[in-house]
Amino acid sequence: MTDTGEANKERNREIAQNEEAKQITGSIRVSTWAVAVVVIVGGILFTLGWLALR
Repeated sequence: MTDTGEANKERNREIAQNEEAKQITGSIRVSTWAVAVVVIVGGILFTLGWLALR
């Protein structure tokens, strides 16, 4: 019975590690999109400002 309990604990640890890896990957993906959007919006605003000053 102890072997089964230890096996369940090990399985739960592996599941937790997999979930953590998925969260990290998702966070990086969201951060990348956020940076891309900021760069694009910044470029548009810079261009509009530059055209307004010309």
